[in-house]
Amino acid sequence: MYHVELRQFPHVARAFNLDRAALDERFVKPFVAGDLIEYDDRRWGPEKTRLTVFEGPVQGQSDRGLGRGWAMATKRGRDVTEQVLAEARRGAAARPDLEMLKDAVAEVAHTPIAFPDVIALATARQPRWRASEQLALAEQAVWELLHQGRVQMYEGDQALAPGQWQPVVLRWSTWAGTTGGDITLRAG
Repeated sequence: MYHVELRQFPHVARAFNLDRAALDERFVKPFVAGDLIEYDDRRWGPEKTRLTVFEGPVQGQSDRGLGRGWAMATKRGRDVTEQVLAEARRGAAARPDLEMLKDAVAEVAHTPIAFPDVIALATARQPRWRASEQLALAEQAVWELLHQGRVQMYEGDQALAPGQWQPVVLRWSTWAGTTGGDITLRAG
């Protein structure tokens, strides 16, 4: 989950437990575009506001009690502000092929799909690309969809935690369909 702080001296506002899509739409895209962010009964202008984003575990009500929420977010999470802003600056316009594949995967993932199915979708959209380029496109699409919360990764009926995603996504046997396990993607 993502946790956000908007700081414009002397004002501070924080939002907790955002998925990637909500983070991007509500805070990051307007910030990068130079638009006002309307949040917590204030307007936050990007030229005067410092935006900070942490990725970490869900913050429950007890974690946020007595103003401890941000301290817990910074203690248990990691600062991903620069990464998130850089991704937003690159934007969807820079990679329409990637965005189209992500939309296709999210659409068909209403029923569980396997990683080779994502390669098949990438191949159908870019039939003249080299196999390595198709695989790279499929890998990037899955990685971004997972982080945006648009799909979830499952092994059998058990959802995998974000810390378990990387070894699965980077393993060739996952993409070849020879993992021996029942790894699938499902719409989030």
